[in-house]
Amino acid sequence: MGHTEADLAQVLDTGPFHLALRAALAVRGLPLQRVQHHLAHRGIKVGVTSLSYWQQGARRPQRPESLRAVRALEDVLELPGNSLLRLLGEGDGDGRSPADLERPAARSYRSLVEPSGVVEQLLADLRSPTDGGLHTVGHQERVRIGRERELVGRQSQHVVRAHRDGVDRYLAIHHGDPGCDPARVAVEGLENCRAGRVRWHQESGVVIAELLFDARLRAGETYFFGYGFEDGTGGPSTEYVRGFSFAGGQYVLQVHFAEEALPVRCRRFAQATTGAPRGARTDLTLSRRHRTVHLVEQGVRPGILGIDWDWD
Repeated sequence: MGHTEADLAQVLDTGPFHLALRAALAVRGLPLQRVQHHLAHRGIKVGVTSLSYWQQGARRPQRPESLRAVRALEDVLELPGNSLLRLLGEGDGDGRSPADLERPAARSYRSLVEPSGVVEQLLADLRSPTDGGLHTVGHQERVRIGRERELVGRQSQHVVRAHRDGVDRYLAIHHGDPGCDPARVAVEGLENCRAGRVRWHQESGVVIAELLFDARLRAGETYFFGYGFEDGTGGPSTEYVRGFSFAGGQYVLQVHFAEEALPVRCRRFAQATTGAPRGARTDLTLSRRHRTVHLVEQGVRPGILGIDWDWD
């Protein structure tokens, strides 16, 4: 099936990287050998095998010389600047140093949110691959804070695109607040999925739930599903944090507060990793009528986004 300029524009916006590269090659009508020749003219040596692996999603450009090649590919394929690098989480203008650009674009969820390695242990127990074969096109979360200032629960509506054949599930990760009892956290498939296996870790409050789709996806196919976690077992909540291991599409987070427990101040923030300082802080206005605050990120990068709040 042929690609059009409209198809290319869409996949450059949503990713993932390998599908965007594949679409650009198809629209421009350039065979890999010709692309290699153009790169060589720019002093960049990349094998046809590497280019093939990149467009198949079998490998991901990570080393500095590979990222330089991706930047040159944008020129060869007549693409907007940083359009491919952004999908690797390596675009300009994000305040990172050249040393940061040498790091792999995909960082483990452990390095983003859970330093103890609990998440990776639970994922290994479920025999899950690193990325699950899915790329997020859009994700909307609604978080509910109760009258005792506790995290009551959250619901997600998620749109994903498969980047390999046969994907039929998604693993959702929930982090309870200090004092929570993960054994009492309930998960429910709300739209186009059902809950499968669930694993948790008592000390860290981490819960991982398998959500089984109603269909087995083909590469490039999108899927919409909704799910929720009911918690209410932890102490007072002061923030909600979402970690992203890969670049993705739009993310929307809304936090709803009980009428009996309204914060005095709310802020949005971003972090590179858990131990890094919180940057991009912005005060958020609480809707007094609906008792909500929200953030919107049009194209997420690997890292952490969240909203925190003060009670007094």
